[in-house]
Amino acid sequence: MALYSGDGDAGFTRLPGEGGAPIRKDDARCVALGTVDELNAAIGLCLAEARRADHTLISQALSSMQDELLAVGAVLAAVCAGREPPVRLDPSAAGRMEKGIDQICEELPELTHFILPGGCELASRLHLARTIACRAERAVAGVLAASSGDDSATILKYMNRISDLLFALARLANHDAGEGDVIWQP
Repeated sequence: MALYSGDGDAGFTRLPGEGGAPIRKDDARCVALGTVDELNAAIGLCLAEARRADHTLISQALSSMQDELLAVGAVLAAVCAGREPPVRLDPSAAGRMEKGIDQICEELPELTHFILPGGCELASRLHLARTIACRAERAVAGVLAASSGDDSATILKYMNRISDLLFALARLANHDAGEGDVIWQP
């Protein structure tokens, strides 16, 4: 099977599994799906560095997030195409993230200042992924604004927690590397 079809050469594509009429690549649905994919790729970059740094807790969190983001993409594609999703995001995923955030924050110094993205390599990558997560959340929220139901609510809550977890993981990476937070001093 070829990796290219030529169908997109004029700026159009089809939603996965839809088989319907072509839609523009700048359609909000394509943008949301593409940004979730971009986030997953950024998390893969973070995961490579976490494994290189032998940071097991961060590696496990990121591996779970990658799997869950594939489910988010599948559900989002199905919702956009008006069909039943082939998989679902576990409704408890956001709650697990919240517990993880709380556990990480208990180990870190209290946050009393704004911090700048940066520090060690892993933290810097996590901060970049966090900003992509925020953009992905905005794109997904825009697409799901007209949708209702358990899948939409589960995805919106999950997408909202990703940036929080990535922020906590970035702080943890800096802390464990002995770098601490990069304090903003206006």
